[in-house]
Amino acid sequence: MRDLQAIADRVEIEALRAEFSDAAMMGDNDRIASLYTEDGVYRIPAVNIEHSGREAIRAGIENHAELWEYFVQNTHSGAVHLEGDRASGRAYICELGRLNDGRSIFNYALFHDCYRRTPQGWKFTERVYEVRYFDTTPLAGSPAVVWETAGSAGDTGRTGPGPS
Repeated sequence: MRDLQAIADRVEIEALRAEFSDAAMMGDNDRIASLYTEDGVYRIPAVNIEHSGREAIRAGIENHAELWEYFVQNTHSGAVHLEGDRASGRAYICELGRLNDGRSIFNYALFHDCYRRTPQGWKFTERVYEVRYFDTTPLAGSPAVVWETAGSAGDTGRTGPGPS
């Protein structure tokens, strides 16, 4: 990969994918929608979800976000295939969370992506979510944080709150 434009394109596409996860984690639905082209599509075929266009994507994700007590999404680098001002690729996803009704979800998935270069940078034209592993075993964790302090069980010799 000696072509500097190809390197720059790959970095920008990777940043786009990271921006999506950051916006999802921060609950910034407007930012998620802005990452798509005006005619972009977001699909989750396993549950018959399809949102076409930025406004529908924003509204659909907003409705989905209201279901969660907490939600964590990690994106891992995948393949990118450049074709001029268009590209395709995959991002690997690990998610966990608890729904407001108490159900837990842990899964590994893929985003099958299509991208287009725009005057504002690379954008998604399509994002299709494919689950590869799905687990509903209750999660023991919680979004409430209680750090152990010195003298507590599991004392590591630290004197203040915080992770070991």
